[in-house]
Amino acid sequence: MALFTNVDIDKEANIYFDGKVTSRTIIFPDGTKKTLGIMQPGEYEFGTEQTEVMEVSSGKLKVLLDGDVNWKTVSRGMFFEVAANSKFKLQVSEITDYCCSYLD
Repeated sequence: MALFTNVDIDKEANIYFDGKVTSRTIIFPDGTKKTLGIMQPGEYEFGTEQTEVMEVSSGKLKVLLDGDVNWKTVSRGMFFEVAANSKFKLQVSEITDYCCSYLD
């Protein structure tokens, strides 16, 4: 989906890793949330309480999910899912535009 309609957007940015990863939260009428963001090249580790689906709109990265031993390459048009209450590592090789959906 290239366009979200009838949503609320949090004006305050989510800023991580000295500004190398930023996002904005959008809230849908049914209360579900997504974040739209940009990641600069680098290595990052995140933790999550909810299940997340990360879609890559442009760019390229590698992800290592909890319990995995092999990195998975993810690029434009691809996605990966992160289990609730887990951590994941990212190796971002080029500026990456993403949409993260939070599932219950």
